[in-house]
Amino acid sequence: MRFLKLIAVSAAVLALAAPAAAQQKVYRIGAAVYGLKGEFMQLWANALKEHPAVKDGSVKITVFDGKYDAQTQNNQFDTMITQKFDGILFVPIDSQAGAQAVDKAVAAKIPVVGSNARVNSEKLVSYVGSDDTVAGALEAETVIKAMGGKGNVLIIEGPIGQSAQIERRKGNQTVVARYRDVNVLEMKTANWSRAEALALMENWLTVHAGKIHGIIGQNDEMALGAIDALKARGLSPKSIPVAGIDGISDAIKAVKEGTMVSILQDAQGQAQGGLDVLLRHLVGPGYKPRASVWEDYAREGLHWGDGTARQYNVPWTRITLQNADALLVKRSK
Repeated sequence: MRFLKLIAVSAAVLALAAPAAAQQKVYRIGAAVYGLKGEFMQLWANALKEHPAVKDGSVKITVFDGKYDAQTQNNQFDTMITQKFDGILFVPIDSQAGAQAVDKAVAAKIPVVGSNARVNSEKLVSYVGSDDTVAGALEAETVIKAMGGKGNVLIIEGPIGQSAQIERRKGNQTVVARYRDVNVLEMKTANWSRAEALALMENWLTVHAGKIHGIIGQNDEMALGAIDALKARGLSPKSIPVAGIDGISDAIKAVKEGTMVSILQDAQGQAQGGLDVLLRHLVGPGYKPRASVWEDYAREGLHWGDGTARQYNVPWTRITLQNADALLVKRSK
């Protein structure tokens, strides 16, 4: 009888211990980002590491620098598959090439959530980013209005084939098409790079001397490179409107100086929101979101629901003289 009682007690202890053991699981998540040279992706990666689940140790994050190369990202997926990661957050450099990497991970039963840049795969669990077509339209509209609705504009593009470049171009061109007196002088890539944009702009200032009336940079780094080129030629950026996207620190300061306009892309919201969605998939219906993004943008229509939506669009924020200081203070914390 005593023996049977011991068995019953042991079974009860194991039953009680099982849920606790399940709660103690540490999820190994890989974050495959297209590149870490620019400030925006650095902000994204740093924000991911500040997610409450990472801070309390229930998630272990490994960030992989894709070095702006699709094959490098593909190889990094092989590494995560071999090492049996629990899930992957993916910011692809190429929307089409990245699909192969997603397919491999899903075949290995590793769920993938896209963030910031899209990949052409129906096998993603979800996508947490922002609508780049909207941002492209906003920046083009701002520049063209500052030009008085007429004149010659330059468009500096991101890496050809990345979703942000494709969608921001669409937004740019949709707006330009509405103005019959606006002409696109040049539209070329500078690969999100300030240095490449500087070199490109230096050439354009020679080829199109005196004929440039506005500059649309598909991200802040490239817009700032264009501004550097203008200043080097003794031209005032205040006389040639320049726009960018992302809201990196130098861009916010430039907005304060009146030398450019920019639109904030919420790196923290995209990264931490993406991790919440991935954890919901891994943990199950009992998972409660821990990122602040769901409260920050609730009034603007971003809702968690049950955490299983195929897409979550984090709203854009125009950077103004009224909010610039607050944004910089928040970033310094």
